[in-house]
Amino acid sequence: MDVEETEKMKTGEESAVNRDVEAESAVEEAELLKDFYIPDYILIPDSEQQIPVDVPACPVIVFINSKSGGQLGSQLILTYRNLLNKLQVFDLGEEGPDQVLHRVYLNFERLKSQGDLLATHIERSLRLIVAGGDGTASWLLGVVSDLKLSHPPAIATVPLGTGNNLPFSFGWGKRNPGTDRASVKAFLDQVIQAKEMKIDSWHIIMRMKTPKEGACEPIAPLELPHAMHAFKRVSPSDSLNVEGYHTFRGGFWNYFSMGMDAQVSYAFHTERKLHPEKFKNQLTNQQTYAKLGVKQGWFFASLVHPSSRNIAQLAKVKIMKNGQWEELPIPSSIRSIVCLNLPSFSGGFNPWGTPNKSKTRDRDLTPPYVDDKLIEVVGFRDAWHGLVLLAPNGHGTRLAQANRIRFEFHKGGAECTYMRIDGEPWKQPLPSDDDTVVVEISHLGQVNMLAHGACRAKSFTDPPSPTTSSDHHHHTDDIDEEEEEEGEGSEWHGGEKKFGAAETFKIPDEVDISHLS
Repeated sequence: MDVEETEKMKTGEESAVNRDVEAESAVEEAELLKDFYIPDYILIPDSEQQIPVDVPACPVIVFINSKSGGQLGSQLILTYRNLLNKLQVFDLGEEGPDQVLHRVYLNFERLKSQGDLLATHIERSLRLIVAGGDGTASWLLGVVSDLKLSHPPAIATVPLGTGNNLPFSFGWGKRNPGTDRASVKAFLDQVIQAKEMKIDSWHIIMRMKTPKEGACEPIAPLELPHAMHAFKRVSPSDSLNVEGYHTFRGGFWNYFSMGMDAQVSYAFHTERKLHPEKFKNQLTNQQTYAKLGVKQGWFFASLVHPSSRNIAQLAKVKIMKNGQWEELPIPSSIRSIVCLNLPSFSGGFNPWGTPNKSKTRDRDLTPPYVDDKLIEVVGFRDAWHGLVLLAPNGHGTRLAQANRIRFEFHKGGAECTYMRIDGEPWKQPLPSDDDTVVVEISHLGQVNMLAHGACRAKSFTDPPSPTTSSDHHHHTDDIDEEEEEEGEGSEWHGGEKKFGAAETFKIPDEVDISHLS
């Protein structure tokens, strides 16, 4: 046998081995994917019923915002549709989750009435995957809440936005994902292993007298944000409607914020809607966010920010205590207030932190649990104040924990303010002749999330974990409390400003501050 024939034999053997490996891989992939597969007749009403070969262990419906993450959303749709039944993967740019889930759950009821056991199994074990920003995830959470299902599906979030606070809180990371088959299969494998976790839902209502002139509708950045599908004027037949008033209602799961941070977010979203071609990846988005923070004066708020927009000058804040509304003192320097449900804000930072033993004892503060029916209320003076979040035990100005909070706006306090829920901002006009403008937030039920890996969100039912309490941590906490009391003068400490932070606060390492205008 000559050398050429020997090489041919080796090549043939290698090809056979490769074919065997590929075949084995294909079998493993098929075994994995059958756990998630949903047949056509479950998804399309009145289609021909099929006798399933396999019963899926973890059936999923996938919602993807094709406009999120630059081109990543569109690429993810293609990959999921290649791996699963293409009918169980939905582009949110083409059809909203309310339409999809309403249709699917009506079909579940029809099939169950006919004795279809597979439909019963899929309804009870169904899990949802949503890929997009925090606003997209909140859109789906709102739809699931509104359906009031007897067996609401748990939801896994794919980080495809800029902040990605929801996925980060539940262990899914905050960096945009891979879109290849291997990455998607790995994510699906994590979904089947993920644990269910309940989180609080929060209802927000805003009411004001019908203005004699001018508009009071929320002004979105060029188009209505996803999360604002639920923040809208109630219908005349709604029980919340009051004659002579405009009433708006909505819901959130991560946070509501008002003030300077929401103003920067509004500028960012407006710029992105005007020039989408400039927002193709996560890093570029974060750099733009930082530049806009500088331009909007968030880093130098005491110099350029009108004092009329400071929270205390804008509104009286009250919390419900023992069945009575009690006024919450707000330091005069606070320019941004955050009502926080999850331990992640502005790209992964926890503004509440973990109160040490003295704060727990003296101020009745607790760690930020996601299912304790309490919302954490935190204030910030400016972006530099937010930078303490990178320090050990760093946190914002802890104002309160409550299950109801109310903002009563001062008459003529400002022409407008900026608000934000779960990453989606809007500009809110304030009638100058009205002293009855009120925003109220209250607890309203819970939803099921899927948690994986290093989940930051904690339940009050979790077993206590061992904690260490060093003198340094106590000292850091005490210093921050002293700064809270000092007000405006506390922007500087020891002759230096504190650095660090998150998208609303942080200038990324890649941005040269000397070139910011």
